[in-house]
Amino acid sequence: MYKVVGVTASRALRVVWMLEELEQPYELIQAPPRSAKAYDHHSDGKVPALIVEDRVITDSVAIVQFLADRHKALTFSAGTLARAKQDSLTQFCVDEIEGALWTAAKNTFVHPEEHRTPAVKNTCRYEFALAMERLARRLGDNAFVMGEMMTVPDILIGHCSGWARAAKFDIPEGPLNNYFKRLSQRLALKRALAKGTDTP
Repeated sequence: MYKVVGVTASRALRVVWMLEELEQPYELIQAPPRSAKAYDHHSDGKVPALIVEDRVITDSVAIVQFLADRHKALTFSAGTLARAKQDSLTQFCVDEIEGALWTAAKNTFVHPEEHRTPAVKNTCRYEFALAMERLARRLGDNAFVMGEMMTVPDILIGHCSGWARAAKFDIPEGPLNNYFKRLSQRLALKRALAKGTDTP
């Protein structure tokens, strides 16, 4: 059984969602970022961490792709052109979508107050809006970003869409919003969210 260290109000949701999609058994060890339990598994106190056969894997993107590869689901095979495109979408999500959200979060509540620059949040919203335009073009009329098959970047983008709504970033109407709604209605995501925590 896998063990996930983290809380669903964090990037750990990506890992729990993936495990639910894969229908794999796991234990969720509730550990907020920078808590004692988090430091037990990550030298920086970050979450999530995945414990596999007494080994620890960190970073949500690495964990989700590892699980997809290991179970040969929600991914294209390494070394294929389809996988290269899939990885480019993963990187796009991390750089352009999550990057804007994370910079805004750091300057809202993550960094100590004396190290925050609130004005940068306007730039983050601008960058997020540009990323949404680019994502809409890449999505086109497809059900998922890689076509008809859900893959790793859909989980990452789906998580970011929920994060964006919580942070009150503007979500464009139309096909992109419909795509986000499709992701939010996944039964696996609903099961993952039901694992919830009271920790923000």
